[in-house]
Amino acid sequence: MPRHDTRALYVISVAAELAGVHPQTLRIYERKGLVAPARTSGQSRRYSEHDIALLRRIQDLTNAGVNLAGVERILDLEAERETAVQRIQELENELVETLRIAREMVEAAHRSHRYEIVPMSPAPVERYGSRREEQL
Repeated sequence: MPRHDTRALYVISVAAELAGVHPQTLRIYERKGLVAPARTSGQSRRYSEHDIALLRRIQDLTNAGVNLAGVERILDLEAERETAVQRIQELENELVETLRIAREMVEAAHRSHRYEIVPMSPAPVERYGSRREEQL
C-alpha cells in the first residue's frame, strides 16, 4: 500500500463516509486490530489519510469475500512484503556503493604500481617423441 499522510484529521463519521462504511464498522475494525486511529486528549478517534486508505483496502478485501481473519493475514503479508522490498532496496544501494569503492581501490592500486618490462628468455622446450612411440 502506498504511503499516505499520517496526520490524524478526520472524525469517525467523516472517516466512515470517506471509506464507504458505517461508523460502527470502523469500531469493529479497531477492536479486531485492523486499524488503530489516533486519539485526542478526550479519547475521540481521529483518522489520517493513511487510515482511510487502509480502510478502503479492508473494504476491497471484504467485498471480495475475505473474512476479517483473512484480511488481517493479507495486511500482515503486505506489510512484510513492503518491509522486504525496502530491505532489498537498501541492500542494492549498499552493493552499488561497495562496488564503487572496490573499483576505486582497484584503479588506485593499478595507478600505484610501476609497470616495468622485464626481458625474459624463452624457456627451453623439451620435445618428446610422438605419443605412439611412447606407448611402444
